[in-house]
Amino acid sequence: MNSDETNNKTNASGGIEPKSLNGSAGRKKSRPRLRKKKRTPSSKTILQQRAINPYCLCSEAELSQLEQQADWLLENVGMEFHGDDDALELFRNAGALVEGTRVKFKEHHARELCSSAPKKFVLHSRNDIHSITLGDDHVVFMPGYGSPFVTDNIQGRRYATIEDFRNFVKLTYSSPYLHHSGGTVVEPVDLPVNKRHLDMVFSHLTLSDKPFMGAVTSLEGAQDSIQMAKMVFGGEFMQQHAVMQANININSPFIFDGVMSRALREYAKANQCVCVSPAIFGGAMGPVSPAAIAAQTLAEAMVGIALTQLVNPGCPVVLGSFHSSINLRTGSLTFGTPEANLVSMALSQLGRRLGVPVRSGGGQVTAANTADGQAMADSTNAMWATVLSGAHQIWHAAGWLEGGLTMSYEKFILDLDNCGAMLGMLQGMEVSEESLAQRSYSEVGPGGNFLTTQHTMAHYSDANYESLLPDTGPFERWLDEGSEDASTRATKVWQEQLNNYSSPVLSQSILNDLEDFIASRKSEMPDAWY
Repeated sequence: MNSDETNNKTNASGGIEPKSLNGSAGRKKSRPRLRKKKRTPSSKTILQQRAINPYCLCSEAELSQLEQQADWLLENVGMEFHGDDDALELFRNAGALVEGTRVKFKEHHARELCSSAPKKFVLHSRNDIHSITLGDDHVVFMPGYGSPFVTDNIQGRRYATIEDFRNFVKLTYSSPYLHHSGGTVVEPVDLPVNKRHLDMVFSHLTLSDKPFMGAVTSLEGAQDSIQMAKMVFGGEFMQQHAVMQANININSPFIFDGVMSRALREYAKANQCVCVSPAIFGGAMGPVSPAAIAAQTLAEAMVGIALTQLVNPGCPVVLGSFHSSINLRTGSLTFGTPEANLVSMALSQLGRRLGVPVRSGGGQVTAANTADGQAMADSTNAMWATVLSGAHQIWHAAGWLEGGLTMSYEKFILDLDNCGAMLGMLQGMEVSEESLAQRSYSEVGPGGNFLTTQHTMAHYSDANYESLLPDTGPFERWLDEGSEDASTRATKVWQEQLNNYSSPVLSQSILNDLEDFIASRKSEMPDAWY
């Protein structure tokens, strides 16, 4: 395939226009379509396990109190399910108290319903080198999610298009510091709302071979996403293995709308990973105190996880969160704050006690409007807390601006650089005969220089993390070379990465099937723009 849009034509709306391709080959339906390990541009060592222990913020007594608060909320407040009688019936049959559209749980009941969820599982890639594990000491970084705008130093801020979507999938695939392709990395507003999921999933499946997320904003979108994944991986393989995720948001406080709960049930039925993510901004969707937000997040998430297990016991799940503080003077969102970071740390502990992987509510998030000092300070503050908390999956690890309204090409690169440094830090410090380097002291002696010792020469190429961006030379040279700041240098990096992008291999027959499916589905429905 060509690295740009996989040799497909682009229609007037910017969407992929499926076409007939020659040379289709038959395939066995019963075999998983997984590729053997193959070196790709992003195939240098991919760090995915931590060697340092997570930071434990809360004591045993405090964690128990948070769990008791979650149980109290589910017994006294409960969760409403709007427009999904099947979900209500599942809970009723499981022994929950159902009053109209509201479901309440006796103490410990919701936790018991979550008990069949796996503590650890694999999200499979069609290239084994990019399969990832969620749980235990594993950590997964993924790009930002859901921005309707993009910005860069060349064209400025604008609505995102399918071309931008493809660009960020390519940049993510090309980086060893992002393990997961993401989902709606940006919202391609140039495509009809009811059809754009087809182009997005197609891009994830063809421009990358990392795990990805499917559509959740309609039942049909969820079904289409699962069907397209089956064309690549095989239906039989997907019955036993997760290859994709669904991001299921709760309308906090305590409302599940029918669109989300039906999509949840569809992915659970297909045995694909469901991430249940309450969204709580202190003072708006929950109280202002970090402890209350942590307990409410746990309560709401347990209900979603319980529903997945009622549909399909053993379905892989992630306890998700998206939380933030707000400026109580203006109502605007704030990120990287100590209050939000404390919630991130507590939730990682609570998720480990529940026995499921955790998606952190942090990441490299910021409310800044441009990739400036505020943006990087907010992002680094949030990322440090997220990484140290022991979270297993870190969303919004690259690109986020304006509280998620905008995905920035330059900030994406700046964040990637920090992701690489964070992953390096998670490897811990080796203490061994080799790392202590006693022989070097014999070579040099007091007052000497270690640059040319045998130990330095043996390790100089991999001793330190080498950044993509910083200018560490003298001021005079920086001035002579144009006084470029980090954002300007980042522009050159993302342009170079897109120019050097090489797509993963996908068989022609599978590509044809995907294109035919997209053409058929698009022909069945008129364009809808809202």
